[in-house]
Amino acid sequence: MRKNLINKSDLDQKPIERAETIPSEWYYDPDIEKTEMDLIFKKEWQLVAHVSQLPNPGDSICTQIGGEPILIVHDEENQFKAFFNVCKHRGGPLDVKRGNKTVLQCQYHGWTYLADGSLRGVPQFNKVELFDKKDFGLKPAAMEIWQGLIFISVAEQPRDFSSVLAGVKERISPIDLSKFRYHQTTEYIIQCNWKLYADNYLEGYHIPIVHPELAKMLDYRNYVTEAEEFYSLQYSPFSKNSSDNIYKSENGQAFYYFIYPNYMLNILPGRLQTNIIEPIDPETCRVLFHYYYEDPERAKKEGIIKNDLEYSEVIQQEDIEICEAVQRGLHSSAYDKGRFSVERELGVYHFQSLLKKSFRELISE
Repeated sequence: MRKNLINKSDLDQKPIERAETIPSEWYYDPDIEKTEMDLIFKKEWQLVAHVSQLPNPGDSICTQIGGEPILIVHDEENQFKAFFNVCKHRGGPLDVKRGNKTVLQCQYHGWTYLADGSLRGVPQFNKVELFDKKDFGLKPAAMEIWQGLIFISVAEQPRDFSSVLAGVKERISPIDLSKFRYHQTTEYIIQCNWKLYADNYLEGYHIPIVHPELAKMLDYRNYVTEAEEFYSLQYSPFSKNSSDNIYKSENGQAFYYFIYPNYMLNILPGRLQTNIIEPIDPETCRVLFHYYYEDPERAKKEGIIKNDLEYSEVIQQEDIEICEAVQRGLHSSAYDKGRFSVERELGVYHFQSLLKKSFRELISE
């Protein structure tokens, strides 16, 4: 890592009226990406899945958080457990083995673990001296379940989870996301830095230009962004002139939450779409769209799911095109830092402020 990776002046936090955007180099520098993995993704809570994706005992999900392999298991006691997906023998990956009691088995040499992570079976280890199974259990990962959504942290001392989504449950009430059920996942590989994709999500400033059909549906003059400690919320009433709007909720409002650092909750009565941005390399990210419905059968019968997927695809392709174009522009010698629209870019400013706060740990070391 370069000694002077980040200039202290770039971490100055000015009011939005006088603030500059983060340097263009932060969107493509490999050393920045490595720093983000340590200072952000290995420290912050990450959204992984919904409990409806693991409906039965023995069901499991494998994922990576901050480069760490993680295994989430629905056990025989109807509990959800999370472990680092690493066997304590030689680092092999684990999988679920079904039997009279579901166990976890290493796919390399067959070591087996109970649902609580304790080591159970050690093939051909009889002659090994000074070996105690109690010392070789799986390492648990911090897990929280909120409104049916599963969050993981791989930090040694995770942030208090209650502060991350404080106030969201009350704001969206009476919607209860724990009652929703998983429908499908759509994956996009996008040629842009993960932060650029987040920036784009966090403002409606681009809607009239990039999403002309969406602009007709929204009452753009009343588009609102609110910022809390670890998340921001965007919402807009729909235009009174819009008669064909599949996202129109019962009270004419939808909630679009961005939670630091990299996931979104798009909430409407009866349906939820989560977006998770995963960095692949400095100039490529993966975005996972998970679709959930309170009543999937009814939503399918009424054509809601079909319309949701088709409309989301149109919006996503428009966003991909502009994000990839901006990524190319960030390399230009003609650009380094920009400014924020006070009216329209509070969400971007809030996100970049949190980025700077994370990076200050590097300077203070």
